[in-house]
Amino acid sequence: MKHFFAAILCALVAVPAGAISPDASLRPLARGQEMQVILKRPKLRPSVAEVQTMLPARPKLRPLSQQEQAMQVTGNAQIILALASVGLPQSLYPTTRPKGLAQNVMAKRKKAERARAKGAVCGDPALQGDVVGLVPGRINGCGVKNAIKVRSVSGVILSQASIMDCGTAKALKKWVDNGLKPSVGKRGGGVSSIKVAAHYACRTRNNKKGAKISEHGKGRAIDISGVKLKNGEVITVLRGWRSAKNGKPLKRMHKAACGPFGTVLGPNADRYHQDHFHFDTARYRSGNYCR
Repeated sequence: MKHFFAAILCALVAVPAGAISPDASLRPLARGQEMQVILKRPKLRPSVAEVQTMLPARPKLRPLSQQEQAMQVTGNAQIILALASVGLPQSLYPTTRPKGLAQNVMAKRKKAERARAKGAVCGDPALQGDVVGLVPGRINGCGVKNAIKVRSVSGVILSQASIMDCGTAKALKKWVDNGLKPSVGKRGGGVSSIKVAAHYACRTRNNKKGAKISEHGKGRAIDISGVKLKNGEVITVLRGWRSAKNGKPLKRMHKAACGPFGTVLGPNADRYHQDHFHFDTARYRSGNYCR
């Protein structure tokens, strides 16, 4: 008997695994077949309510859009073009927008553009200010023929509205766009305003008696003592020029002004410019004068 059971055990071990596997592997039932399987069991026939609780909940079909209804009827994708021509949405899954949203957005944009155009000077919306016209000088050599009063340049506010001519205003814009803003970058949220130390003033150079008329007296110059950032931080020429934190950006601003302006003076020029930059649009045969 012992040998008999041993022989049977050896026979079972020798049978390949695939020989005792089922003829077909189990597969998940398709949706709807669960009810058929349940109803085929006579001893476990549940009620309709019980069957509904056993079946998985089906998502509700979303209502067809106007396009889908039209395409379902016609079976022609060209219906999209016809619907678009009468103002119906072109997407098969159109988004719902508040009525008149696009019109309101466009109206606000046009209003802002009109406001900018209304306040533009020198034919440039980036230069916001007022037309002044003739500014007579109280001494010989002073005065501006077609003066403007600039309030902001490329979105950067001037601490005081500054009188100058259009050539100087356009040079200032170039410096703001290509020198000031890149020098500050994203620090403090960017540049908010420019601290103007002086603009038009009928006087001699450095207020010296008998000296030549300053470019300030001709509406061709502006003095800048610092800039204010959007977070409230202020960078001044007086305290920042030789500091580790603000020295580099101030020197980049100073260097970038050489080109748009014919004369650029800073703390390295002389004792009169320790606390501000002097920019003017005077031109010289020898080229720009930048110190």
